[in-house]
Amino acid sequence: MSRAAALNWTRWLHLAVLIAGLAYAAFAHAGTQLAQLRLSAGDESTRAELQLDAAPGEYKVFSLANPDRLVLDLPGTALAAGFRAPAPNGRVIGVRTGSPEAGKLRIVFDLAGAVKPRTRVEGAGRESRLVLEMFRDEAAVASSVASSSPRASAAGASGGAEPAAAPRGAGAPPATSGARELIIAIDAGHGGRDPGAIGGGGTYEKTVTLKVARELAAEIDRHPGMRAVLIRDSDVFIPLGARYQKARDAQADLFISVHADAAQSRQANGASVFVLSTRGASSEAARFLADRENNADLVGGVSLEDKDRSLAAVLLDLSQSATMRVSDEAANHVLDELRSVGKTHKPQVERANFWVLRSPDVPSMLVETGFITNAADERKLNDPNFRRRLAEVIARGVGDYFGSQPPPGTWFAANPSRGSRQHVVARGETLGLIAARHGVSVNQIRSANDKRDDVVRVGERLRIPAAPE
Repeated sequence: MSRAAALNWTRWLHLAVLIAGLAYAAFAHAGTQLAQLRLSAGDESTRAELQLDAAPGEYKVFSLANPDRLVLDLPGTALAAGFRAPAPNGRVIGVRTGSPEAGKLRIVFDLAGAVKPRTRVEGAGRESRLVLEMFRDEAAVASSVASSSPRASAAGASGGAEPAAAPRGAGAPPATSGARELIIAIDAGHGGRDPGAIGGGGTYEKTVTLKVARELAAEIDRHPGMRAVLIRDSDVFIPLGARYQKARDAQADLFISVHADAAQSRQANGASVFVLSTRGASSEAARFLADRENNADLVGGVSLEDKDRSLAAVLLDLSQSATMRVSDEAANHVLDELRSVGKTHKPQVERANFWVLRSPDVPSMLVETGFITNAADERKLNDPNFRRRLAEVIARGVGDYFGSQPPPGTWFAANPSRGSRQHVVARGETLGLIAARHGVSVNQIRSANDKRDDVVRVGERLRIPAAPE
């Protein structure tokens, strides 16, 4: 062999070793992979079998109520390429997956009723299996039958096959005993005989809004400390006033109405976020004061029915002022996140007299996901990946707000270091200094904010990811 040939051979050998090393590092970084999840139903239990490529580490299983769910957290685990959730079977009526934090896989089993779980690990190495047996919880069934208290329903009196909404505070994660979940009511605009706007390609607004709302609900449910309630989950018509009333009945902490804008100009494009105008608030206040003798409605947790008119007006004004302040702050967080998926129609949160935003005691916003009358926006709204990205950033904006303003008694208040946070850059601060202050890495901040460098500007808002446990 010539010297030149030997040199080339050596170079190729070094390259092969390097590639092999990189491949091994990538594999090692990926951690445990979940290749398959199978469900089987028997007379006594429903069995979930998770096929893993390595024995699982410390995992956690816990139950949530109203509605009944079983949650499995697997640290250091990710979904393998091509993974597909199984179809409903037995007591399991749905399976969802997500990642509440970096490096952790969460599997949520939606249940037809309360269960008692039992787990075991079988096999080893690439033949590892985590077996989860779900037995019917007879005690919970008996308690439910004996109880005379009805569940709150988001469907209200207007009818329609709508899902039940749990009372506020139900289903809190056991990791933070006593910390309730925040309830986020999601309203898919239009529906039934009301198609909404129609795009040039024939896309109905009501169809787009329902798809985005479902994606958003799934994203909200993936976030610890929050739970979604869909105002409508089918193609049904619901009057505008009934929509926010459903959110009130569900004791929602935030109401988000999802729409797709329309304009005479086909050039108008981009997402928008609206909150209620002062005029709309005044109109609804007058209605509540006029109707207080005919209903026992609570506003801000206080009944107006037995109050002097002057006192009722003061209480209502206080409730609405607080609600509008929260609405505005939460909407700004959502708008900030929407900028990461494209141009927004306006640089600021807008105000309008939308009827659907008139709840006096539930903070509310209306998100226009784009202009359905714009050809480019219409194409994007018909793209499942774009809708999923929209849902991700809206949910992130909601989490950012509650992370920065955690209501007392909630998961966010009990876990200040794990909730989503924002940092406004001050003069003299660097990205390294900000990262050290919040206990995260520079790379984590760059990734959370889609930054390609370490340059920060005074007044810039940075999303701070959850600190590692």
